[in-house]
Amino acid sequence: MTEWWHDKALAELSPREWEALCDGCAKCCLHKLEDEDDGEVFYTRVRCRHLDEKTCRCSDYPNRSVLVPNCIRLEPGNVHQLDWLPSTCAYRLRAHGERLADWHPLVSGDAQSVHRSGISIRGRSISDEYVHPDGFDEHIVHWVE
Repeated sequence: MTEWWHDKALAELSPREWEALCDGCAKCCLHKLEDEDDGEVFYTRVRCRHLDEKTCRCSDYPNRSVLVPNCIRLEPGNVHQLDWLPSTCAYRLRAHGERLADWHPLVSGDAQSVHRSGISIRGRSISDEYVHPDGFDEHIVHWVE
C-alpha cells in the first residue's frame, strides 16, 4: 500500500488529499497569544465559536474565512511559515519532511485515534463566545504533545 501522505510533497497533494492530511486535533482553531517581547506563542483552551468540539471540525468550513476574517487558511504555500502550528500537526510535520505519528488517522486507519490518544482538544476547550478577549490569558494551556 502506498503512503501518499509521506510520498508526495505538500504542493503535489490534491484538494481531497490536503484535507485528509488534517489529523482533526483542532488545535489550530484555538485562540493563541503572542508575547510582544520575544514572539513566543501561547495556546489557550479558548476555541473558535464555529468549531464543533465533539467532532473537532468547523461547523461551517466552506465559509470560515467569511465568518472569522482572521481565520488563517492552511495552504501548501504558507504552512512552512506557520511556526505556531502544534508540533504534532501533520501539515507542519510534512512541511519539515517528518513522518506522521502512529495515532494519525491516515496511519492508524481510525478517525478516532487522534481523540483516544489525547492529542485533540475534544472535551478540553471553551467557546470564545463565553470568554472576553481580555480574559484569554486566564485560559493559557500547556498540553503535552
